[in-house]
Amino acid sequence: MRLPMEPIPEHGETLTFEQAMARLEEIVRLLESGELSLDETVRLYEEGQRLRQFCEQKLNEAEKRIRMITLADDGTIKVTNFEPDL
Repeated sequence: MRLPMEPIPEHGETLTFEQAMARLEEIVRLLESGELSLDETVRLYEEGQRLRQFCEQKLNEAEKRIRMITLADDGTIKVTNFEPDL
């Protein structure tokens, strides 16, 4: 069995969204393998939950920054905040 990647950085260290997603994908692969001990499974599950929350926060922050640019009927450009369909 391949050894798991390094865990997510501790407080104060930076982690990118892409790094978090890559680690989360690795954790899912390891959990699905069924080759881990119970303790390792629980540890990775907890790490995965922290990564999921981190990724959700990053996506929410990015969503707030997205602006929709549309052309108004009078030909002017209109910039509005992105409003997701929930």
